Order: sequence, then C-alpha cells, then structure tokens
Amino acid sequence: VRLMRKFITIDFVNNLLELFDSEDPRERDYLKTILHRIYAKFMMLRAFIRKSINMTFYNFIYETERHNGVAELLEILGSIINGFALPLKDEHKLFFKTALIPMHKVKPLHVFHRQLSYCVTQFVDKDHTLATEAIIGLLKFWPVLNSSKELLFLNELEEILELTQPEEFEMIFKLLFKRIGKAIGSQHFQIAERALFFWHNEYISSLIADYRKDILPIIYPALQINSQNHWNQTVSTLTLNVLKIFVDIDGQLVEQCGKRFEAEMTKNEENKNRRKENWELVLKSC
Repeated sequence: VRLMRKFITIDFVNNLLELFDSEDPRERDYLKTILHRIYAKFMMLRAFIRKSINMTFYNFIYETERHNGVAELLEILGSIINGFALPLKDEHKLFFKTALIPMHKVKPLHVFHRQLSYCVTQFVDKDHTLATEAIIGLLKFWPVLNSSKELLFLNELEEILELTQPEEFEMIFKLLFKRIGKAIGSQHFQIAERALFFWHNEYISSLIADYRKDILPIIYPALQINSQNHWNQTVSTLTLNVLKIFVDIDGQLVEQCGKRFEAEMTKNEENKNRRKENWELVLKSC
C-alpha cells in the first residue's frame, strides 16, 4: 500500500471515476471492483471518493440525466453506507436528502432503481428518523402518468415502511395514505393490486390497524368503489379482503365510513343534477 500511494492519487481517482461513463458493462464492472478496493485500502482517499461520487450524482440529477455508470456507483455506495458508523454524520444525511432522494425524479430510473432502493433502505436502517424524509421525498416525486415507474415507487415504499417506527409513521401517514388511496383506486390493475398487497405485510398492516380511525376515512371511497366497480377480478377480491380486515378490527368504524360515503355520493349526485338544470336554463334563455 505504501508503494502504491505514489500512484493512487486524487488525479488517478478522478480519471478512474470518469471511466465509469463507459458504454461497456464489463469495463464498468472491473472499475467497480477497483474503486471499491481503493476505498477499502486507502483511508486518506475515502472522503474524496465520496465527494466525487456525490458530484457525479449531482451532475446526473440536475444537469444531464445521462450517465452509464450510475448503477455501479450506487452499488459501491451501498457498501460504503453499510460501513458508516453511528450516529450518522451530517454530511451523510445531507447527501441522502440532496442526492439519493432527488435521484427518483430522473427518467432512466428503472436502470438503477434496485441499487438506489438498497442505498435508501440502508440509510433508513441506520437512522430511522430518515424514514420521514424518504417517504416525503417519494411522494414529492411520485409519477402520475408512468405506471411502471409507479410500481417501482410502491415496491420501495413498502421496504421503507418495514423500517419505519410508529413515531415516524404518525408524522406522515395522512399524506401517505392520500397517495395510496389514489393507487388503490387506479384503473391500472397492477398498481391497484400492488397497493392492496401492503395489507399482506404483517408489520405495515399492524401500523395501519393502530391508526385506522384516521386512515380508513381517507381510503374508504377507493375501497368501496373498487369492491363494486373495478374491472379486474383480482383487485376486487383483494379490496374485499382489505375491507374484511377493517370490519374484523373495527366494524363500527367501517359502518360510519360507509354512511359518510353514501351521504357524499348523494350530495354529489344532487350537485350534478343542479348543475345540469342550471345549464338547461341557460340554454333555454339563449
């Protein structure tokens, strides 16, 4: 290692990182192994390597959205995060908030999402207070018209929720379940199905049960409409199963939500008829 210090310099590492943009996956794989070993052996270069990877990500997120080696760099970063000492330094938390979370907004997310999701969950596992940052970040960049990307978000969301403590869950569940309610009511059956699968997770299901009095009123309309009208049989069955879970836990709450939903539907129908009548009067006056 002493002999190699003459050659493994900051300039060498810089040039090595630039090669990660290679189109050849075999070359990127070798580079990943080399950089990982340099990080392990040369303590004095660790901070510089982290900073350089950060700058590469910032350039990718905020300027180009094009880099061939993001997946490999995230794999290296995953190993680095795994070795972080606790409590996490402020610089690591800042990187989590300013690089890893915004990386969800880029178009080619599917190329490196597995590695990105691993890094995010590693951070949350190290410091559970970051769960709120992660979930709010996902909700901020949530895809509206891209179903395949939305499925990736739902998968990652479940992994984060498994690591979320009740005190963090309490801070964000209202905002979170407004989005999950929309996913449940989606006409894309895979999205609705994936959202309903959250109740198959024992830990997440227990969190929902603890806060059911606030959560059920948010998602009940989507559940009720699904159970009656959704075109996909699997989604309808899953919806009925979720409703049954709530009935078993708190049947009175389900009944209250049902009455409120029917009242809202009646009110909406009355408003619709009133608007129709008003338009008819306008047309007659013309």
